Amino acid sequence: MLLTDILKESRIVIDPTGARAGTKELALHVLAEVIATDLGVSVEEVEGPLLEREKLQSTGIGEGVAIPHCSLQTPALHDQMAALLLSAHGIEFESIDNAPAQILFAVVSPKRCASDHLKILAKVSRLLRSPETRRRLLEATTSEQAYSLILEHDERSTAI
Repeated sequence: MLLTDILKESRIVIDPTGARAGTKELALHVLAEVIATDLGVSVEEVEGPLLEREKLQSTGIGEGVAIPHCSLQTPALHDQMAALLLSAHGIEFESIDNAPAQILFAVVSPKRCASDHLKILAKVSRLLRSPETRRRLLEATTSEQAYSLILEHDERSTAI
């Protein structure tokens, strides 16, 4: 499974000034909102599990990256879904290096897909470990530009 299999351009939010998602809670709400809209469920059905997961331990992995993720118990979710929030302004996310998160790549999975969930989290980590990729994502001014960058990464990773 490729990242572009679970991420649609319409689920990429660019918030350069932090006006829309200036706090961790608002950022998770924005991510939950775009996922819930595509799923046809309430925002709370996605936001609640994301917030619960964050209570266990922050998903801020450092270097300006957070990967909020959770499993959902809803019949509406058949496969994994992702949403991406890009905030050059940065969001306090209780990351392991205490740096604000600028790239938030949220992943939600059906409860029955635990191993696939871990595989996708690994793919997201590989994508975002590159400083060049992070820089280029934050320079994107449209969701189309950000999606194209992830598509390039998917194409390179399958060409090996």
